[in-house]
Amino acid sequence: MDDRTAGELLSRPMTRREAVATAFALGAALAWPLRGERRSLGTWRECRDCYPQGVASGDPSADGVILWTRRPPTTEGSASRLLVEIAADEQFRNVVSSSHATVSAATDWTCRVLVAGLGPAREYWYRFTDERGFGSRVGRTLTTPAPSDRRPVQFAFVSCQNVQLGACNAYRRMIWEDEHRAPADRLMFVLHLGDFVYEIVWYPEDRPQGYYARHIRDIVRYAHGEQHSDFHVPTTVDDYRALYRAYLLDPDLQDARARWPFVPVPDNHEFSWKGWQSQESFGATLPAQTRKVAANQAWFEYQPARVVRPGAPNVDEFHAPPVTDAPLRQLDEQGLGVDPDNLAAIRSLRVYRSLRLGANAEMILTDNRSFRSEPLTTRAEAAPFRPTSFPGVVSEDVTAVLDAGAAAPNASPPATIRFNGVDVPNPRRTAPPLSTLGATQKEWFLDRLRAATTPWKLWGNSVAMLDWRTDFQNLPDDVGTHWPTTGYALFGDDDWSGYRHERAEIFDFVERNGITGLATVCGDRHAFLAGVLSSTLPPHRFHPIAAEFVTGSISAPGLFEAMEFGLPRDHPLRAVYVYQPPGGAAAEPAINLSMMHGVRSSLELQRTHDVRQALAASNPDVAPHLSFADTGGHGYAVVRVAPEDLTVEFVCIPRPIERSASADGGPLAYRVRHRVRLWGAGETPKVVRASREGVLPLVL
Repeated sequence: MDDRTAGELLSRPMTRREAVATAFALGAALAWPLRGERRSLGTWRECRDCYPQGVASGDPSADGVILWTRRPPTTEGSASRLLVEIAADEQFRNVVSSSHATVSAATDWTCRVLVAGLGPAREYWYRFTDERGFGSRVGRTLTTPAPSDRRPVQFAFVSCQNVQLGACNAYRRMIWEDEHRAPADRLMFVLHLGDFVYEIVWYPEDRPQGYYARHIRDIVRYAHGEQHSDFHVPTTVDDYRALYRAYLLDPDLQDARARWPFVPVPDNHEFSWKGWQSQESFGATLPAQTRKVAANQAWFEYQPARVVRPGAPNVDEFHAPPVTDAPLRQLDEQGLGVDPDNLAAIRSLRVYRSLRLGANAEMILTDNRSFRSEPLTTRAEAAPFRPTSFPGVVSEDVTAVLDAGAAAPNASPPATIRFNGVDVPNPRRTAPPLSTLGATQKEWFLDRLRAATTPWKLWGNSVAMLDWRTDFQNLPDDVGTHWPTTGYALFGDDDWSGYRHERAEIFDFVERNGITGLATVCGDRHAFLAGVLSSTLPPHRFHPIAAEFVTGSISAPGLFEAMEFGLPRDHPLRAVYVYQPPGGAAAEPAINLSMMHGVRSSLELQRTHDVRQALAASNPDVAPHLSFADTGGHGYAVVRVAPEDLTVEFVCIPRPIERSASADGGPLAYRVRHRVRLWGAGETPKVVRASREGVLPLVL
C-alpha cells in the first residue's frame, strides 16, 4: 500500500478487497459489516482486571477506525482469541460488525482490529470478549464526516504526559467538559503529538530530593535498562513494552482512550530524549539501531494507528528487522545516514500519513525525529557558540548560519562567525543544510500539501515552528552580563527553530504555490503559544504564510518551572525568567513577558511591580508574530474547523502535581480562544484573541 493509495483510501469508502489489503498492511485483523444489525451473540461479562490497559481506538476515517486492547494472562486464565463487537448502541442491542483477533506473547498480548464499512460522522461502541466470556470495558469511538460534509469538526490536541512526575488531570477535565457539551459540539478525536511516554525514568532512591517540587512515582523498573546519571533508559523491546503498560494503568489516560479515538504520532521520548534517526545522545552520540527498532515495535503494539510496518509473514505481528548498533558512516545531502542498519531501523515503521476531516480540512502528520539530521544541540562543532551565561538560549543569528551551512543566502556562507568579540571559523561553511523531514518524507509532505483540496490544511507537527525569542542584545549595561552577539536569543534549537533553512524552504513553497489555510498544531514545548509563521522576523522581512498553535503539556514540567527552581535567586538574569511579586506571593513567568515584549519589560516589572511601566519598555520587534505565550501552562487545546474560520481554545489547568479527586479534574486556571479567518491568495493570516476566562499569567 503506497502513500497515494493510503491517502485515497481515507477520502472515500473502502471496498472489501481494499479493506483486506489495508488490514494486512497495518498489521490488524479486519471487521466488516454484518448483513443487517443484530443482537450480540457473545457472553460478555465485564472483567476490567483481565484487560488492565483498557481499550482504545485510533485513526478514524469516514468509514472506519482501528480498535485495540491487551488481554494478558491473569488469575482468570489466559486467552488466545478475542471476539470484538461494534454496535450502534451502548447496550449492544444493534451489533453492526464483529470479528476475531488473536493475542499472544509475540505481541505482548495486544491486538489491533481494523473496522471498515461504517457510516460517516457516527458514534459507535465496541468491546472485546475472550473464550471464557470475560469482557473488556465498553469503549466509545467515532467516525469522521464524509468528504462532502461541511459541518464544523472539533478535536483536541495534546502532548507530553509524564505520569512519573505528574497527573493526567487534563484528560479528566477534557472528559468532563465533553460530557457537558451538546452532542453536535463534542470532540471527534484526540490528536496526540508525542511524548505519550517518557523513556527516561528516575527510580525514587536515585533521586530522593524529587524533581523540582514534584515527587517521583515508582511506576516501572526496566529489566534490561541502563543508567545514565541519575535516570534509567530502556534497552530492549520488553523494556519499552513495560513502559507503555505502566503508563496505561493511569485511570484518566485510560478513560480518555476509551472515550475517543486517538490520532497519535511519536516525538522523541518514545525512543530517546536526545535521539535522532537511530542514534542516542547522553553526552556523546551512541549508535542505537536495536533500540530504535524496539521502540518502534512497542509503539506499534500499543498505539492503534494506520501506520505501515515492514513486510511480515504474520499479519498480526511487528516483524523486527535484524540490525546491529553501529555509528553512521555515510550521510546523504539531507544528513540522513544511508548505512543499511540505520535505514532498516528508521524504516521499520512509517508513521507519516494524512486523514480527511470532512469537507473542511485535511490533516497531514509528519515524523519529525526518525529522518532528521543531527541537531545543533548535540553537535560538537556548535558547542563553542553556546552562550553559557544565558540559561536556556542560543543565538538566533549564529543558529541560522550553522543550520544553513553552504546553503547560506546568496550561496555565500561566512568564513567566520563573530561570537563574544572573537571571529570564530565557521565549522559548517561547506556542509549541507540540516533537515528535519529528510528528502523522501519532505517530498511526500509537499505533494500532500499541494494536492489538498480542502480550505484548511492542518499540519500535525510534533515540534513547533514559531520562534520564541528575546532581545538579550538590549540588556542594560548595569546588569553586568553581556550578550555575545548583536542579534536575538532563541529559546532552544532542537525543534524547527534549529532547522531554519528547511523551514524557510517549506514556507517558500507555500507562498510560491498560493497555498492558503495552512495551520500547524504542535506540541513538545510544554507551553501554550499562538501566532503566525514567517521565515524570518525583524530586523529581517516579516511575511506570515500560516498560523500555528502549540499546546501546553499534559503533565511534564515546562520552561518556567525549570527556571523557577533551577535559577538561583541571586542570578543576574533571574528577573528575565521569573517575576517575584512583593509580599511573598507565588512566582510568575516573567519569561512570558520577555518573549512578547523583551527583557527590559521584565526587568522593569521586577523593579517597579507596575505592569504599565513594564509595557512602556516593550520592544515591538521582539514578537510581531506572537499572539500568546505561556511557558508555564498545562492542559490541552481544542480546535473547531469550519469552512471560513479556525478557532483554537487553550484550556489551562494548575500545575498537575497530584491527581485531582473531583469529577471535573480540578480547577481551571484559564481558558483563552483565538480565531483565524480563512485568507485568500496574496493575503496574510491573522490570529485574533476572541475570548478569555480566568487570569492569564503575564501574557500582556
